[in-house]
This record gives sequence, structure tokens and C-alpha cells, in this order.
Amino acid sequence: MKAGPDIAMVASLVGDPARANMLTALMTGRALTASELAQQAGITPQTASSHLSKLEAGGLIEPEKQGRHRYYRLTGSDVAHVLEGLAGLAERAGHTRVRTGPKEPALRRARICYDHLAGDLGVQMLDSLRTQRLVRQTKQSIELTGEGKRFMAEALQIDTEALAHPRRPVCKACLDWSERRHHLAGTLGAAVMSRFTELNWAARDSAAGSRVVNFTRTGEKRFAALFGGQPA
Repeated sequence: MKAGPDIAMVASLVGDPARANMLTALMTGRALTASELAQQAGITPQTASSHLSKLEAGGLIEPEKQGRHRYYRLTGSDVAHVLEGLAGLAERAGHTRVRTGPKEPALRRARICYDHLAGDLGVQMLDSLRTQRLVRQTKQSIELTGEGKRFMAEALQIDTEALAHPRRPVCKACLDWSERRHHLAGTLGAAVMSRFTELNWAARDSAAGSRVVNFTRTGEKRFAALFGGQPA
């Protein structure tokens, strides 16, 4: 047996359709109950319990008890990063769902990817940061420039010096499944999305498992002013 990480084990956990649907629902960054995840997967609560036990044992999700309820969330942004990458691979290879809902265009335009902005607007934002020379990017490595740090402080009141994390980079390129290009992840990507919410520029869809992010009219204008493009 070859040494090293057991990719097959992780792949088997993600590869089951019901578990894949559960994991995708948790990419909202919100913790969901077993009943909510069962509904997202289209399975019975009893079957969901078995799947959740396997995902927990495999280190992909973790439980959190609050009162009588038990919630589940992804164990970290690295899990979301892998799922987004797999979604991009499935899209490129033509493995798409037969049925698409009315939220599909909205999902492609702006969605949450664990805790940062993805979709067309997420890619547009990173493109703009590069064009304005606020970040430097080499493949998946992204670094804020001095001007970028000033921009974040002045435009969004984000102290980038406070974003250092022992297990997560400040800036990271995440391959967007719908655009097949990179959007901004890392602690900075999370901080920017948080500021959009705090400023009432954007809000996540309230439905359980929905990843859609809706921008307000003011948010559309401010986003366009900072990162280019035309308000919708």
C-alpha cells in the first residue's frame, strides 16, 4: 500500500449523491440540522443520520449542539474549496443536473462559497483587484499590495493586518465552478463578504441550503463603483 493521504476515502464520502447534496448545502457556511440536510438530500431522516455519521467520522463535518437541536457544519474552508473545485470539474466535464430551477441564474451571478463571494461578481471583484494592482497573483498565490491594504482600509474599513490566521491564508484563489476562473477566498475574502453584509449591500438567501447572494440596489452601485461593471 502506498503511503500518504487516503484520497479514495475522501472521494468515497463525497461521491455518494445524498452526501454530496448535504455537503453542498453546508457550503452556505451556515450550520443545518439533520432534518434540513435530509430535505436537501431528498432522503429520510433515518438515512440522513447514517450519512451524517460517516461524514463526521471522515472529518468533513462537525456537530454542534444547541438546546435540543444538533447542527452540522463543514469542518473548514478547505472542505468547501475542494467541493467548489469538484463542482467546476463536473461542469467542465459536462456532468450537470438535468433539472435547473429559477434560482440558477442568480446562483451563477452571486453566491456564497462557505464564507466568501463566488459567481460572476466574485470573479469580477478579483479581476478588478488585479487590474487596479491592489493584489498580485501567480497561479493560486495572491498577495495584497501596499495600495491594496490602503484600499481595503479606506473603502471597506478592513484592517488587513488583523486577518492573519495560522491555518488559513489572507488571500487565496478559489476556482469558481460556474465561471471556471478564480474568485477571492481566504480570510480577506471572508472579511469582504462580511462587510458587504454589515453595510447592507448584500444578503444571503434565507432558504435553508440556498447559496444565492442578493445585492441591494445600493450594494449594486457601490460594488460597481469599487470593482467596475454596471449596476443590474
